[in-house]
Amino acid sequence: MSVIAFLIIAAEVGFWVFIAAGLVTRYLLGKKRLGLLLLAMTPVLDLILLIATTYDILANDATATAAHGIAAIYLGVSLTFGKRMIRWADERFRYHIMKKGPRPVKRYGYDHARHELSGSLLHVLAWVLGGGYLFLLIRLAGNPEQTEVLLQILKVWTLVAAIDLALSLSYFIWPRKAKTDSAR
Repeated sequence: MSVIAFLIIAAEVGFWVFIAAGLVTRYLLGKKRLGLLLLAMTPVLDLILLIATTYDILANDATATAAHGIAAIYLGVSLTFGKRMIRWADERFRYHIMKKGPRPVKRYGYDHARHELSGSLLHVLAWVLGGGYLFLLIRLAGNPEQTEVLLQILKVWTLVAAIDLALSLSYFIWPRKAKTDSAR
């Protein structure tokens, strides 16, 4: 396994460890500032991954691998969805662990469609950030053979983002319906 692949795994594990530690510290230990500090450490992991990936391609003249491309996707997704994922975990922690706070919302109809569209638009923003980073790496490396895999990953990610957007738009045509109780 490459160093970059290891760093991606470490960043993802670290992301959830910092979130869990932040929530436990915040709610179970009652130390809100320390909990907030732990939650705020998640972007530091992104920065470490960004520096390592850039250094590996540009300074080491490494031939880009799928791990380098996935690192860019991870960075884009983490930057755009990070706050939303922390909010999601916070809501569920308060409800399921602390037994406080409202039940997490199940969305239906146009509320669900709007929520899905907002997620798809965040995906497009993640694509702009991560794809922009991939494009920048490709341009700065200046060697198409060294960065061919990055271009391929960018093409696949473009297709995935377009499909995601199309699916979320379909919920406006065919809204999700609440399940009915058929036992009556």
